[in-house]
Amino acid sequence: MELFLMTLVTGIMVGGIYALVALGWVLIYKCSGVLNLAMGELTLIGAYVTLTFYEMGMPFIAAVFCTMIVGIILGYLTERIFLDKLIGEPILAVIMVTVGLSFFFRGMVSFIWGTDTRVFDPPIFSLTPITVGFVQVSPVYLWSFILSIVLLIVFVAFFKYTRWGLAMQATADDETAALSLGVSARFVYSAAWAIAFISAGVGGALLGNINGINISVGYLGLLVLPAVVLGGLNSVPGAIVGGIIIGILQNLSGTYLDAYFPGGVKEIMPFAFMTVFLLFKPYGLWGWERIERV
Repeated sequence: MELFLMTLVTGIMVGGIYALVALGWVLIYKCSGVLNLAMGELTLIGAYVTLTFYEMGMPFIAAVFCTMIVGIILGYLTERIFLDKLIGEPILAVIMVTVGLSFFFRGMVSFIWGTDTRVFDPPIFSLTPITVGFVQVSPVYLWSFILSIVLLIVFVAFFKYTRWGLAMQATADDETAALSLGVSARFVYSAAWAIAFISAGVGGALLGNINGINISVGYLGLLVLPAVVLGGLNSVPGAIVGGIIIGILQNLSGTYLDAYFPGGVKEIMPFAFMTVFLLFKPYGLWGWERIERV
């Protein structure tokens, strides 16, 4: 029972980080209908940028804040340079551009920072586990989860109460109606990419504290895709719940199935679960169901 509870709690906390990265997937899909396959590389960039600021002597929170600013700039530039001219073009063409961006970003990261594993030195979080009852939790998981939840609350409040957030939601719901009311689609798409860079970048910084930073962090960002599909591609609450579910599933499968199926069942299980789940709920838990009448 102790092992189960520790695995469950750790899964929930890792799932909070996955939910933060999943938010970036959902935002871009909601606003443009595009599945951004470069999200893993956005996570990777955020991890290395945070590490760079930290090695310059900044406190970790200040480094994360600076990473958010860099994310806004990079998101805006990426949308303006690579995607702005594709507004109105077939969705498949835009998706293929995001595939190209993933290879481009991965190559730039390897060129600038190399491929060796790097860690935050000195460590940001204490190595002494926190004991609650008979459950022990590593501080890196606990504080990463808290920071993820705080940022998720900020993003949800932004979409619900600010003019820019409401404009983004309006464009996602009905682009034609939003344009008729004076909402700038170009601004909405740029803002979506900027926020996606922020959420993925901060998620990458938190994941880098857990296992160190190397090129594989990009694959961890792609691991969030089952969480997005599970919750619904256009649902912000679904991204949060899906991220936590996938975090729990991944940790439980790693704890109880690795002994019987060695070789990475922890990474495979979320995708296997996603495949089976889509057979019964093609639109996810809270995804919009498309109804066509002839």
